[in-house]
Amino acid sequence: MTEIDWERLRAAATEVMRHAYVPYSKFPVGAAALVDDGRVVTGCNVENAAYGVTLCAECGVVSALHASGGGRLVAMSCVDATGEPLMPCGRCRQLLWENGGPECLVESKGRPLRMAELLPHAFDVADLEAVTGEQPVPVVPERLAAWRGRGTVFVHPDMSAGQQVWTAYWERSAGDAEGAETGVLEEGPSWDEPAEAITWGHARTPRVVVVDASGTIFWAGEGEPPMEIPTRWPAG
Repeated sequence: MTEIDWERLRAAATEVMRHAYVPYSKFPVGAAALVDDGRVVTGCNVENAAYGVTLCAECGVVSALHASGGGRLVAMSCVDATGEPLMPCGRCRQLLWENGGPECLVESKGRPLRMAELLPHAFDVADLEAVTGEQPVPVVPERLAAWRGRGTVFVHPDMSAGQQVWTAYWERSAGDAEGAETGVLEEGPSWDEPAEAITWGHARTPRVVVVDASGTIFWAGEGEPPMEIPTRWPAG
């Protein structure tokens, strides 16, 4: 497991807590989360006279995550007015599961807790697919479920029986936990079109890179292209 600087996260959560808008409850909350690329996103609670549309601090964190380029949440600290760890409510646990998955850590007064502990038997995309009978998102092997949202998928052309096809592989990012599975996490099958390979990649991580036959690198992932891969893969 990557070392988490909980003091840094708690300090960021405490700082943003001071910007909370809580004229009704007088209960300010701040949250700060580590993203898998190393950046920190924050949010505070914002109340409303119509209580049901109040925004929790964790909602702000998730909005900041996507507004700043996407990715997956690795760890989060949520604090109250005294700067002490505070547990997310049920709705926010669902948000954290969607954007961080079962291995996302949440600071508590005892020890950091995995989302799998805070939200056992969680509802997610697999339940939607089971009801509809459709498989809009390619299945991620159970042994790799904890890696979903992490690493990078590389899509590239290959040759099969004298014909060009497209394939992909899912690679673990540098800096992940010691002792964890290294190198290539999963190799994809072959497809006739690159769009199918890209869809396979998106089911695994928001970071998808296409390398064409000439060796040119394109960004096919979520959010804006990173500086090192400025050209987006053409849609369609």
